[in-house]
Amino acid sequence: METIRIEDAGRHVGATVAVQGWLTHRRSSGKLLFLVVRDGSGSIQCVGSLADLGEESFKRLDALPQESALVVHGVVREDKRAPGGFELTLQGADIRHEAEPYPISPKEHGVEFLMDHRHLWLRSSRQHAILRVRATLVRALREFFDSNGFTLVDAPIFTPSACEGTTTLFETDYFGEKAYLTQSGQLYMEAAAAALGRVYCFGPTFRAEKSKTRRHLIEFWMLEPEMAYATLDDVMALEERLLESVVGRVLSERAEELKRLERDTTKLAQVKAPFVRLHYDDAVKLLHDKGLAFEWGGDFGSPDETAIAESFDRPVFVHHFPTAIKAFYMEPDAARPETCLSVDCLAPEGYGEITGGGQRTASLALLEQRLQEHGLPRAAFEWYLDLRKYGSVPHAGFGIGVERTLAWICGLEHVRETIPFPRMLHRLTP
Repeated sequence: METIRIEDAGRHVGATVAVQGWLTHRRSSGKLLFLVVRDGSGSIQCVGSLADLGEESFKRLDALPQESALVVHGVVREDKRAPGGFELTLQGADIRHEAEPYPISPKEHGVEFLMDHRHLWLRSSRQHAILRVRATLVRALREFFDSNGFTLVDAPIFTPSACEGTTTLFETDYFGEKAYLTQSGQLYMEAAAAALGRVYCFGPTFRAEKSKTRRHLIEFWMLEPEMAYATLDDVMALEERLLESVVGRVLSERAEELKRLERDTTKLAQVKAPFVRLHYDDAVKLLHDKGLAFEWGGDFGSPDETAIAESFDRPVFVHHFPTAIKAFYMEPDAARPETCLSVDCLAPEGYGEITGGGQRTASLALLEQRLQEHGLPRAAFEWYLDLRKYGSVPHAGFGIGVERTLAWICGLEHVRETIPFPRMLHRLTP
């Protein structure tokens, strides 16, 4: 008898198989027993009769608590009414572990309770769907770059300096020296791009932001490509292709999961190139036209990003932000130095910024000046300055946050559901 995964049940109709899993629901009606078993790939209803199972086995299974581990075996039958379109005619079951009373019941639970039990909440059908979509999104991101001439280069987690600003750094002791948890792998990708041309890194990043908004996590995952001999326009063109590709991939491969999440996929189907390219000046004008008080020179808050994005039916690029509010390494616009060659991509439906990037400063003198203006220690950036001494060329890149992108694709209210074990301002466990 073959042991199968539930998602493969359609290939075994009529065969006697075994499924290893956990009990999620059970009910009985006198002489029939209905068990819903999940194995991580899906769920299947198992229907057993008192005659087939015997009285002792029937009674024990009928009393089995939720999340008990068991191996069921029987014949796979096609039934369009059943979850997944198939069910198992139960011939027997081997109970591997009888669970204690499960703390997460069908009733409504508060967010804090569910977060305290995150290690168990992951087993719910909603969280299962989100994590399956996340896995597909990550695979689609990596395969896009792997198939477009980019080389994966791993960036360090411990760094000697800031990348996005010194106020959001986690400091740690590194054998008597100060070190920080990485905010971004970008600076290292600039070094790698000079060696390999097109590169990307993918890993966790950390921001010590005392923020409690639905868009923020303390630890999140980011993919960061960097390209030598590239400009701001190259970045926007690449992002456009990337987002169209990965959204299309999720729609194709995770339709069932998106349906379970009650996601309106017609909105995702509109994510097609070209995207609108909106100059910062025009974005400010758009906000003013909508009656929002916003001063030129400021960075957009969540209400501003939402107001801009809701004017379009697909992601929108806002470019040429004020130089003063962007990182030290951004290349100023030669024709108008108070703006820089930067770009953020705003997702529709109020999900805000999902990517940020632009063209990097290629001039050694200008980079030295910018470090001084930002009050950053030169010694920590000597290696980075070297990149402008030996074959410096225009180069550009961006970062895309997995969790915000996933929240948008899945239509989630809060990013805490987008990562298995979220780290937030007051959340370090489980």
